[in-house]
Amino acid sequence: MKARKVAARVQAEHPDVTWWCPQLPPSPAEAMALVMQGTANWPRETMAVVGSSLGGFYARWFSLQTGCPAVLLNPAPFPARDLSAYIGEQTAWHDPEERFLFQPGFVDELKAQQTDIERLSERQTTTPERLFAIVSKGDEVLDWREMQAFCAGGTIRLLPGSDHAISDFDDHINDVFAFLGL
Repeated sequence: MKARKVAARVQAEHPDVTWWCPQLPPSPAEAMALVMQGTANWPRETMAVVGSSLGGFYARWFSLQTGCPAVLLNPAPFPARDLSAYIGEQTAWHDPEERFLFQPGFVDELKAQQTDIERLSERQTTTPERLFAIVSKGDEVLDWREMQAFCAGGTIRLLPGSDHAISDFDDHINDVFAFLGL
């Protein structure tokens, strides 16, 4: 829902902006390899990344790898821990008919990415100009305090309620675009 809304606004108001939102594979390593390859020739000084939930974790990883600004929407701060309970066959959230296998090795891939984030975070100072996060206290999936700590140093919009999907995203989309300079 959030990606569709951002895509529609980019297309309507900023047609000169390149928007890319690929369907990522279940393997975290393959997902980030796809994103790194797909953006390899993009100008680092003018690009940005936006991600929600696990995508927020990936966006943080990508931002630290490339130096581009990031918008994190209820980011998953510890996906290796949280997703280890979901090893096996799963259904895609956007299409319950679509199934995929979440393999045990994917947890190890997430742990490696978490290590990357921790290592790179020690070397790079997170600033309000480089990171914007929307964190919902009413998130029924993730602990808002862990998300807030994951985004420390950035600009954090802490919502008193809302939910994991940020169902009231229309109330916050202008802030996302303002951060992105669009």
